[in-house]
Amino acid sequence: MRKTAVGVLFSVLSAMFIATPVMAKQTEKTASVKKQAAKKASAPKSAGKIAARSGSKNAAGPAVPKMQAAANRRQAKKNRVSVTLDSRERLERKVALVGGKRKIVYQRAALAPVVPAVPPVTTAGDLAGLNLTRDPLDLKSNVALVMDQATSEVLFEKNSQAVLPIASITKLMTSLIVVEANQDMNEVLTVTEEDIDREKFTHSRLRIGSQLTRANMLHIALMSSENRAASALGRHYPGGLPAFVAAMNAKARMLGMTGTRYVDSTGLSRLNVSSARDLAKLVVVAHRYPVIREYSTNGKYAVEPGGPPLQYKNSNHLVLNPEWEIGLQKTGYIAEAGRCLVMQTKIEGRSVVMVFLDSKGKESRIADAGRVRRWLENVKGSAMNVPAAIQNRNQS
Repeated sequence: MRKTAVGVLFSVLSAMFIATPVMAKQTEKTASVKKQAAKKASAPKSAGKIAARSGSKNAAGPAVPKMQAAANRRQAKKNRVSVTLDSRERLERKVALVGGKRKIVYQRAALAPVVPAVPPVTTAGDLAGLNLTRDPLDLKSNVALVMDQATSEVLFEKNSQAVLPIASITKLMTSLIVVEANQDMNEVLTVTEEDIDREKFTHSRLRIGSQLTRANMLHIALMSSENRAASALGRHYPGGLPAFVAAMNAKARMLGMTGTRYVDSTGLSRLNVSSARDLAKLVVVAHRYPVIREYSTNGKYAVEPGGPPLQYKNSNHLVLNPEWEIGLQKTGYIAEAGRCLVMQTKIEGRSVVMVFLDSKGKESRIADAGRVRRWLENVKGSAMNVPAAIQNRNQS
């Protein structure tokens, strides 16, 4: 009996020592199973977030396998190239070498300003339907006129009587009034706040307080369309700018420019208007003055307005082309007028006046002058060889 009891006790103790590790392992296994179950339960939410972040269509779908979820997280991290900090900055993700190792760094970067799209401005010529007119030379200008300077014979015209804004072609009349007034060309004129462009808010290299002689003001106004110079010329006329504008309009009437009207000395206002036929008359008269011919055709000119010298260039690069013999020229541009150009030149020995208004494109008016020149060279300057379509238009 005693041996039997001892044996039973020994068996019980042995069983306890053996069962303890087994139970511990079972408890650990149970905890692991519970932990994995919890992960599986949360997997659909995490997968949904990752899928939504990476643009997945199955954001709310079943749980994603563990390896796939990790891959999705890595891809989502790569996709986050920049984070917007505020309306002006963002945080950009870049790869850089740090201590010989590649590391991901984040740097602040300014956001590019948003530039609103500006719709194209319709010119007065387009509004009048002049862009629908076709011509044998396929000119890009809505209005054109070619006239024999000696005989006033019209060789070519297109909408030549249409009255349109003329922009800085206005300065040709400005120069004519200054020259015919016989004012002192050596008198020093000062640029003031009255000369600031409050119509189109254009830029000028002449600062407030700049001082130049009347001759230099006229030079850069004609050659480079310097608006403040043209304004100063008008202000320093006897009676000021109102008297100057009145003199411009009186001169236009005297020359028979019936469709012409001026409101300023610069041409910045769209209310400065004329026709190609009127402007041809102005070119013929202005060409009689050597100073206007010289100033308008110089390629470049430097002035000293009270500081470093300012180098100006001619707004018409044809004056530097040796193939052209230009005796007078003036360019002009505002949005309502388009690109404009008037010239006196010689072609095949014949002095001609060219007028181009409301041309589209920066170089189109120059290209139109080339088209007219080639046409005149082909017909050898003879009006008898002008195409019948153009002859009929001239007679109408």
